[in-house]
Amino acid sequence: MPLPDMVNHLEHLLCVHTEQEKLIQNVLPGVHLYPLVLDTENGLWVLRVQFEPGVTLPKHFHTGIVHLYTLSGCWHYIEYPEDKQVAGSYLFEPGGSIHTFHTPQSNEGLTDTFMVVNGANINFDENGNFVNIMDAGWIEQVMLAAAEAQDITPHYIKPKAHYDFSGG
Repeated sequence: MPLPDMVNHLEHLLCVHTEQEKLIQNVLPGVHLYPLVLDTENGLWVLRVQFEPGVTLPKHFHTGIVHLYTLSGCWHYIEYPEDKQVAGSYLFEPGGSIHTFHTPQSNEGLTDTFMVVNGANINFDENGNFVNIMDAGWIEQVMLAAAEAQDITPHYIKPKAHYDFSGG
C-alpha cells in the first residue's frame, strides 16, 4: 500500500507553549486558564486550568467524556471527598457523570490541571435548578471577555470549517 496523499498539510505544527503565553486570570472567580483548543462546532475544549484554593464549581452533568490530568495541587468532587486527585492523577469521566468540582481551602498554592472535554457541562444550583450550559462556545466567550479586560490576546487552536456544497 502506498503512502496516502496528505489530507491536512501544515506549514507549521499547531502547538501552544503555555509557558510562553499569558495566563488569563479569573475567567471565573479563582479560575485561571490557558486555552489550548476550542472547537465550538464539534464541542471539544482542551484547557490548562489553574484553580485557587477554595474554588467550588457548580454541580454539573457531562454530556460527553472528560480526560482530566492533575499537574499539581489537589482537588476532589464534593460527592467523592475521599477520592482526592493530586499531582500525577489521571481521571476518566464517562458521559452522564454528575458531580461538583472543589479545591480544598487548605491547599497551598494553585491546583494545575489539563483537561480534554467533549460536549458540555449542564450546570445546576444547590437546589438542582438549571443554571447554564458550559460548552466550548461559552468558554470561548467568557475567556475572550476576561482576556480583553486584561489586555491579553490569547493564542489557541481554533478549528474552522468552511461549509459549502460538495462538488458536482
